[in-house]
Amino acid sequence: MKRYVILISGRGSNMESLLDAGLPGTCAAVISNRPDAAGLAAAAGRGIAGIAIDHRGFASREEFDAVLADEIERHAPDLVLLAGFMRILTDGFVRRFEGRLLNIHPSLLPAFPGVRTHAQALAAGVRLHGCSVHFVTPALDGGPIIAQAAVPVLADDDADSLARRVLAEEHVLYPRVARWFLEGRLQLADGRARLAGETAACGSLHAPQAD
Repeated sequence: MKRYVILISGRGSNMESLLDAGLPGTCAAVISNRPDAAGLAAAAGRGIAGIAIDHRGFASREEFDAVLADEIERHAPDLVLLAGFMRILTDGFVRRFEGRLLNIHPSLLPAFPGVRTHAQALAAGVRLHGCSVHFVTPALDGGPIIAQAAVPVLADDDADSLARRVLAEEHVLYPRVARWFLEGRLQLADGRARLAGETAACGSLHAPQAD
């Protein structure tokens, strides 16, 4: 059975959606850069190893990433899932896990990379907002897009209300994409996300549907 590792920094709601999805694989560990991350306790409550590696104890980003990468490799994962992991990863780390490192970002990339995406969307006056799952590359939030889900931006939305609706879509979309990978249907090839059975690269915009 394939194995996966989840990286978190906070409460771990996307982590829980992945664990609740009955994925065709074993979660070998949940790792956080913050010892106080609530998601670690949630993972432990499910009998999953929760590991904290506090980035504040390292002299450089490169030093932290090297220790993090070694810990991930200790669990021999086929897939590494960033689920609210609030660290910019070094090029060396990303290349070490190239093709098996996924992230979910709360915007319709390439629009609004980085942070405060919901406030950015409201300030820009867009009519649609959403989330994207992509392969991670050294370019921040710039890796090949696998799938996206959209929500309308309502007239009375603020950043919090918009974030809640986008998060609900994240909880459906990310497990679906993880399932594709663990089933051997999804891969990174020639710089594009390829899904078996599709005639073109992934990256279409859609609302999540039942698997």
